Amino acid sequence: MIYPHNFEQKIGFDTIRELLKGKCLSTLGKERVDNMCFSDKFAEIEEQLCQTTEFVRIIQEEDGFPDQYFFDVRPSLKKIRIEGTYLDEQEVFDLRRSLETINDIVKFLNRDDEEEKGFPYPHLRTLAGDIIVFPQLIGKIDQILNKYGKIKDNASQELARIRRELSNTMGSISRSLNAILRSAQSEGYVDKDVAPTMRDGRLVIPVAPAMKRKIKGIVHDESASGKTVFIEPAVVVEANNRIRELEGEERREIIRILVEFSKLLRPSVPEILQSYEFLAEIDFIRAKAHFSIQINAIQPALEDKQLIDWTDAVHPLLQLSLAKHGKKVVPLELELNKKQRILIISGPNAGGKSVCLKTVGLLQYMLQCGMLIPLHERSHAGIFSNLFIDIGDEQSIEDDLSTYSSHLLNMKNMMKGCNERSLILIDEFGGGTEPQIGGAIAEAVLRRFNEKETFGVITTHYQNLKHFAEDNEGVVNGAMLYDRHMMQALFQLQIGNPGSSFAVEIARKIGLPEEVIADASQIVGSEYINADKYLQDIVRDKRYWENKRQNIRQREKQMEETIARYQKEIEELNSSRKEIIKKAKEDAERLLTESNAKIENTIRLIKESQAEKERTRLARKELSDFKESIDEIGSKEHDEKIARKMEKLRDKQSRKKEKKSTPEKVIPKEVKVEPLKPGCLVKMKGQTSVGELLEISGKNAIVAFGMIKTTVKLDKLERTNSQPVAKKEQKSSFVSSQTQDEMYEKKLHFKQDLDVRGMRGDEALQAVTYFVDDAILVGMSRVRILHGTGTGILRQLIRQYLQTVHGVAHFQDEHVQFGGAGITVVDLA
Repeated sequence: MIYPHNFEQKIGFDTIRELLKGKCLSTLGKERVDNMCFSDKFAEIEEQLCQTTEFVRIIQEEDGFPDQYFFDVRPSLKKIRIEGTYLDEQEVFDLRRSLETINDIVKFLNRDDEEEKGFPYPHLRTLAGDIIVFPQLIGKIDQILNKYGKIKDNASQELARIRRELSNTMGSISRSLNAILRSAQSEGYVDKDVAPTMRDGRLVIPVAPAMKRKIKGIVHDESASGKTVFIEPAVVVEANNRIRELEGEERREIIRILVEFSKLLRPSVPEILQSYEFLAEIDFIRAKAHFSIQINAIQPALEDKQLIDWTDAVHPLLQLSLAKHGKKVVPLELELNKKQRILIISGPNAGGKSVCLKTVGLLQYMLQCGMLIPLHERSHAGIFSNLFIDIGDEQSIEDDLSTYSSHLLNMKNMMKGCNERSLILIDEFGGGTEPQIGGAIAEAVLRRFNEKETFGVITTHYQNLKHFAEDNEGVVNGAMLYDRHMMQALFQLQIGNPGSSFAVEIARKIGLPEEVIADASQIVGSEYINADKYLQDIVRDKRYWENKRQNIRQREKQMEETIARYQKEIEELNSSRKEIIKKAKEDAERLLTESNAKIENTIRLIKESQAEKERTRLARKELSDFKESIDEIGSKEHDEKIARKMEKLRDKQSRKKEKKSTPEKVIPKEVKVEPLKPGCLVKMKGQTSVGELLEISGKNAIVAFGMIKTTVKLDKLERTNSQPVAKKEQKSSFVSSQTQDEMYEKKLHFKQDLDVRGMRGDEALQAVTYFVDDAILVGMSRVRILHGTGTGILRQLIRQYLQTVHGVAHFQDEHVQFGGAGITVVDLA
């Protein structure tokens, strides 16, 4: 039950209907919007909400929903129920396209989705479950209509014959007219730029009035100025008459074809009309979904009981209005349940009480009409069987009703019709008459509402109603907040305490004389003024502590997030630490094996060269010390040492770039530098590879490094006396502790992949040279060079260089699964 009859107008739902109609694709959906009505059936409402929610997902996630042809051909289909009637070409064309849309929608909603493990839109699919599609009918229409909606030439043999003869006749007329026209132009009867034209469906020649006797024929028309007459030559009169006859035959044949098609269509009209009801429902749901997206509406948790538990609820029309000016609505938080059913809202005028009331009425009505509503997703909503509203001035001269009389009439009807499943909305409860008796009657009515366990939202300024809410279970006070310092309304609802009307403060704000305010305060008494002040202070303090509580909650949340983040980082760090230590142990063991072999080799060489026994003893002692240092790895003291080194690594990494960009200062020796010339031995600055300078061209030089010829910037070369020989194995007698640490650190940070994609040839060779030298130094057995495929030049240069490196045992393409010819895998000796 909805009371009164203009309920929708009072809450603004009539505007919602108009906005919904604007989002419909056809009259199909608009009719559904007009027929949309309030329901108190839980299953029906939930189904409608789920359908709209699914369509919101379609709009936001899908690109291929078929919504291009929504035509309402129901009037045309109902018309052809009468024998002998038929659909015209446009109606058949609209029928064909809309039937195809219905077919595509049903197919879309019935599709299987492997990711969803079933049907992605189950509620919409249920809607499409019993809908009949008509592919044979679409095929029949395609036989008679082309893609532009016109009857095809081959729709029937007779039509094909007529159009063929029509084309031939028109062609002969055109040729005859052109011949006559050329003759008239050559004799000067007609201007050179004149062409045949059409008048009353007949081809004619424009001629000057003075020359109309020169061409035999029938004058059909003349121009508005009278300077041109249009003559149909006698030789084409018969042909033009034939064209008229053929056009008549064509129209009759087209009508015959359409009548035959309509006869075929007639038995299926009831099923087709049912399919159009489905199309209308889809149009309606689509409009609701688009409107929901526009107002940021969602489907709250719906419960089959009387409940309002809303968070961040906003009035959709107010939201749209303020958005045009770049403003936002202050959201509403409201809770009505079995323990607090009726909310008494007090507060200043223009503080948002009526907006709050209308928001509750509009959102609840929208929800029970199957529409999504704008609030937070954690909100809960219930179902009410009856909605009553009393808002605005209802005085009527015809019915001899004053404002207060109309309010009393509404109260009477509400008390008569309300029950525990009702929601009442009353603005300015008890207003419109003398305050003392008005407040008393309002309190008495409120008592009846509470006894009937009715739910409601009521706005008032009366103190006795505020006291009633404090003293009676089921009724709760609420206040629209007001900033006393800024002298402006905050439009926030706070439940738990009554609100002050701030009458004195507002009077001062608008400039009422202070003596008038003082007189008023004296009239009402200090008790009332003090009580109102205490009420303001309570609201202010509650707001202060509420803000404090919110800040504490936010801080706690931030602290929890920070603790969780640190815990995660500690876990990752411990995991990385274990991985580093494990890798360090493996590297140390390999380094120990290699060093042992080298030292044994050194001892053998010493013995062979009959070196001093003391030198041999020192070498063996160094080996023993190195073994002991490796054994310490994994101990607690060593773990702490590793942890300290990990801290230092970050500092060293940050200084790494500085070391590269800032070369080491060296005291230059005064030596005479000879200029570079072809034939001399050179090397690239900072490298050891020696090559022969072959040619100098401007700022560039061509250098041969072994079998490789490459172009290098001249300023990157320097003269050398060293010979280009292969590297010799370095002999050492012992490995110092400092060397061990440096080798360990270098090994720890060495990466086995080098990426030179995008570099020039000389840059790539320089990078590969450093990389291979470092890999050999730290004892890597295998490295990878990423050069890409491209034209293959970079790959060829790198591999030519690798052939000249003594420490390279073998190189080949990476496995095709991991990069193929774009990566060279290098095995080191």
